[in-house]
This record gives sequence, C-alpha cells and structure tokens, in this order.
Amino acid sequence: MLEMKNIVKIYSMGEENHKVLHDVELYINPGEFLSVVGPSGSGKSTLMNIIGCLDTPTSGQYILSGNEVSGLDEVELARIRNKEIGFIFQQFQLLPRLSALDNVMLPLVYAGVPEKKRKEKANEMLIRVGLEDKIKNRPNQLSGGQQQRVAIARALVTEPTILLADEPTGALDQKTGYQIMKLFKELHAEGKTVIMITHDIDIAKNASRIVHILDGKLGEGEKYV
Repeated sequence: MLEMKNIVKIYSMGEENHKVLHDVELYINPGEFLSVVGPSGSGKSTLMNIIGCLDTPTSGQYILSGNEVSGLDEVELARIRNKEIGFIFQQFQLLPRLSALDNVMLPLVYAGVPEKKRKEKANEMLIRVGLEDKIKNRPNQLSGGQQQRVAIARALVTEPTILLADEPTGALDQKTGYQIMKLFKELHAEGKTVIMITHDIDIAKNASRIVHILDGKLGEGEKYV
C-alpha cells in the first residue's frame, strides 16, 4: 500500500544544499504496525512529512494506495492527505474551545458530511477509545492521555488508510504512554495500518516492525540503533 523508492530530500539554504534524506526505500503492507525510530536531526520528521503528504521529495518515487504522489501540487496533496492519512501529534492539536465530540467531528465538517452522520461517527469513535463519558468535555477538562485519545478518535473518524503518529507519547508520562500504546496495538489487531515516528526505542518496540533512520539513511538491524 505504500512504496518509497530512492527518496531524496534536499533543502536549499542560500547557496548551500543540505541533503536530509539519502535514497530512502520503504515498503509497507496493509495492516502493518511500523515504527520509524531515530534521534533528533536524523531526518525522521522530514520522512514523516513526506509519508503524510505534507511535503514532497526532491527526487524518487512515492506511491500511496496506488497513487503516485511524488510530484503532486499542494491542492492534490491535500486531497490525498485528507483521504488517506489520519494524523496523531505529540501535542494533541485539539481546539480548546470545542468539546471532545466537536473536535472529533472537525474532519467530517471539512469533508462535507451531514451533521447527524458527523455526530454518529464522532460518538462511535469516542466510544472506541474509551471516552464515551467525556464527549462534552473541553480539552482543559481532560488529562493528557484523554486528550491524546480524543486526537486518536479524530484521526480514525474519516476511516483513513494509514494512522500516522508523530511522537504520540512524547507529552505523556510513562504509565499513560503505555496505555496509548495498548490502544495502538488494539487498533493494529483490528487491521489498521499504523506508522509511528519516535526517538524512543522502548516505545518503538510496541510495533510489529522497526526501521531505524540515522543521518537521513533508513535501514533495519542493530547497526541503525
């Protein structure tokens, strides 16, 4: 479902070019739970942005669900992104004045889904993540773990092809982080495709497969740890 071939990303800084990704190759099958692990500055954020169609590679081929997305413009990228990717961020990215239910409904509002259907789907997703008693609560009335569950429900509500999680436990204490990982494992067991970006090898080990990124190069095996 996801193929990356010889992906290179170069950023121009004045007269200098900085190569961030070096001929990255990555293949992900439907239903996989993959961790991409690497230290700060390794290129993992750049890779995440390309996977999530937030950026495009300088060269190489990226195919997502049969769509060649490497050379698409911003409008086309947004269309693919909204259809294929459910994003989960370290800092939750919830709107503070909206209830949990309204936050989860937002992607459906943008997709033009009728209000009744929006509420049904959002409520269903909040039940799925164990927050059926918190649907009216605003983010400041929720714990960090509960806020991340709302964010996961929001990512699930459009039924995306991929759940893409960027340091999903980075703002949480260890116990809460493990609870979120338990939820990811449950979603994976239900057949969801999950890609998780992290610097924490212990968190990465919750996935069924780990790839390591270092100095913009991707690989599997101990030499990349």
